[in-house]
Amino acid sequence: MFKILTRNKIADCGLNELPKEHFNISDNEKSPDGIILRSYVLPEEELTPGLKAIGRAGAGVNNIPVDACAEKGIVVFNTPGANANGVKEIVLAGLLLASRDIVGGINWAQGLVGQTGVAKAVEKGKAEFVGPEISGKRLGVIGLGAIGVLVANVCRSLGMSVVGYDPFISVAGAWSLSRGVHRASDLDSLLAECDYISLHVPVNEDTKGMFNKEMFAKCKKGVRIINSARAELVEDAALLSAIDDGTVYCYVTDFPTENMLGHKRIVPIPHLGASTPESEDNCATMAAAQLREYLMYGNIKNSVNFPNCELPYTGKKRVCVIHRNLPKVINPVTAILAERGSNISNMIMKSKGEYAYVILDVDCPSLDGVEEEIIKIDNIINVRVI
Repeated sequence: MFKILTRNKIADCGLNELPKEHFNISDNEKSPDGIILRSYVLPEEELTPGLKAIGRAGAGVNNIPVDACAEKGIVVFNTPGANANGVKEIVLAGLLLASRDIVGGINWAQGLVGQTGVAKAVEKGKAEFVGPEISGKRLGVIGLGAIGVLVANVCRSLGMSVVGYDPFISVAGAWSLSRGVHRASDLDSLLAECDYISLHVPVNEDTKGMFNKEMFAKCKKGVRIINSARAELVEDAALLSAIDDGTVYCYVTDFPTENMLGHKRIVPIPHLGASTPESEDNCATMAAAQLREYLMYGNIKNSVNFPNCELPYTGKKRVCVIHRNLPKVINPVTAILAERGSNISNMIMKSKGEYAYVILDVDCPSLDGVEEEIIKIDNIINVRVI
């Protein structure tokens, strides 16, 4: 029986992916095999002995100590694409909010409460809030993952000229992208020619603060920027300066900071991109299914700290080993199995950065005590027998 700790309210449709005959689900489990969470900030102290996997019902994992998990052999899963449609819709709203001063107009109209002749006042005052249509304008989509592809495709269908930039686009992303979306050869050319820019890249050492003073200087004058990815992609001071000098006409963000509030040309949305019941259900279902596959069968899909590695489960004994990505680490493992008279009937090994993972299906009369033997091998981080 696997013990699962929930650290947020997880949709029932997700928890139903964990059958009761194999999983015990609780919100106060002290020594879990797996944790499933959403926005809960998980401290390192909760990486207890025996914890094997963490499922994040969402794409971002900045609330999880991913590096510490890797060192302990704890697989961290996220759910890329599960909330893509919800975020796509908030981006579409952001494009319209950036074009037409809808927020300013609504706030102004609300201020007419109690007055007479509202219809005449509206007709007289509406000129202050006019803005251009998005049809016929050029949109630059930076990052063509699950969300970026959906945004690019739907904006193309709305009559926009769309340019995409992603040097690391996946095969699946390339196949999903509309033929009408143009490919930018470099980021500078996209910045120079686009009327709108939508950000869809993760925050890492290469992208943190990517929109800085130098980047804004390369943008087309009067650009409108929609950031539904992460606040850290944009330097606040550089953005405010770019708005003041007219480089950026409007900035719509789903990740407002203190500096973003109270500014006429900034629209702060309170992180509503994936706040839909459909997104929450999709994320919960996907996260729970990935936990189930790993805990029951050793298969890894959509891990952020270990490689994807899957092997159809046939019911044979399965040895799963997490190790450092170094030469000759697996040789002693297969030697231990050979000494027991085991035949390896199927095997797969994948690596990702500093770490690697191997699944071995074996024919063996007994694997009692094999975990204790294998874990003693240098550079082995974790081992499980299923």
